[in-house]
Amino acid sequence: MTVTTLAERGDLSRAARDFLRTESGSAVLLLSAAVLALAWANLGWGYEDFWHTEFAITFGDTSLALDLRHWVNDGLMVLFFFSVGLEISREMVLGELRGFRALAAPAAAAIGGLTVPALLFLAFNAGGPAAGAWGIAISTDTAVVIGVLALVGPRCPDQLRVFLLALAIVDDIGAVAAIALFYTEDLQMTPLLLALVLFVALLALRFAPFWRTPVYVLIGVVMWLAVLDSGVHPSVVGVVMGLLVNAYAPRPRDVMRAQVLGTSFLLDPSPERALAAQAAVTEAVSPNERLQLRIQPWSSYVIVPVFVLANAGVVLTGETLAAAFTSPVTWGIIVGLTVGKLVGVTAGTWVALRTGIGRVPDTLRWGQLVGGAGLAGIGFTVALFVTELALDDEHLVTDAKIGILTGSLLAALLGWLVFRLAGERGGQCAPSGLPVLPPRPWRPPE
Repeated sequence: MTVTTLAERGDLSRAARDFLRTESGSAVLLLSAAVLALAWANLGWGYEDFWHTEFAITFGDTSLALDLRHWVNDGLMVLFFFSVGLEISREMVLGELRGFRALAAPAAAAIGGLTVPALLFLAFNAGGPAAGAWGIAISTDTAVVIGVLALVGPRCPDQLRVFLLALAIVDDIGAVAAIALFYTEDLQMTPLLLALVLFVALLALRFAPFWRTPVYVLIGVVMWLAVLDSGVHPSVVGVVMGLLVNAYAPRPRDVMRAQVLGTSFLLDPSPERALAAQAAVTEAVSPNERLQLRIQPWSSYVIVPVFVLANAGVVLTGETLAAAFTSPVTWGIIVGLTVGKLVGVTAGTWVALRTGIGRVPDTLRWGQLVGGAGLAGIGFTVALFVTELALDDEHLVTDAKIGILTGSLLAALLGWLVFRLAGERGGQCAPSGLPVLPPRPWRPPE
């Protein structure tokens, strides 16, 4: 009898499988963008001059002028955070975060993975000029983690992938909250109040009986401008808008209606019946999943690589490397990403399982989980993002970027080492009181 994978048996939600496949595929492009940025910055081809080029949008007497890096960080990245909001909403309604116990273990792991790295960073930098940059060391880059897991992880990693995906979603919530609460300067109340009014309008729009997409987009753009002017980072707008998009499983009556109208079109093809069948098929799938299908590839294959290209470039000379590796900023990030994530994620999961408030897939072994905790220290996209918000000094920014690149590389190597030495060892992680199933033999699918 052929042993099928979890994905083939349907144990993973289709949404989770699609997300994992897309993020895994984009990891190579993201890493390529980082290598290209480093080469560009070190070959003397005007890397910083290019990204500081000003680009303005003018309408009458009103003008919005930002340099290219800020257009990427404050503009394009809103769509990335919008896809994060969509993913959070969908997984909590349809996917792997349904139910308190399913959410409790990855949430506890994420909280540990947010807290311990921040404390370790502060242990190196408390009282120094970079003390407020602790947010750099707390993030997990989902795309790179999933891609690296496919390369170095266990032979049947589906359950571990889902656990890391859930952990990364909660981690993203914590990182976005940190950006909104701790990396906002010169708060302007009038545009912030306008943004809150627009948020209420978005809530009301969910119940409108007419075609809502154009109005939704218009309100979103104005809300982005208001938040940008308020001093709060506009990434919050992307997450909020993503969370407000409805997610639901296809309803039988909608599927039946699509089938009836599709059959009607087949029997008597006409433009009117084609439009009716198309509308019925579209309505059978939630707006959340339709938007994910369209936005996720752009986010993974265009926006995030462009962001990395705009922010990962750092001049690597003997002088900069010597300065970085004697800097508490660099070491705070490296230790936070490697030791902090490994200890925090493992300890958080252990507490959730030991107290019985959470559960994990019953065939997941502790060796696999600790290896995944090591990979969770790959902090890249959001870490670079927070660096640009938290640090103004050019030398500290360079130290931080070298710390991010070094710490992420070491975290990948640490995860690989744990998988090689202990990936199939350790007891299974089923919570106390639940039956522990014997591990299934693995064979490649036919």
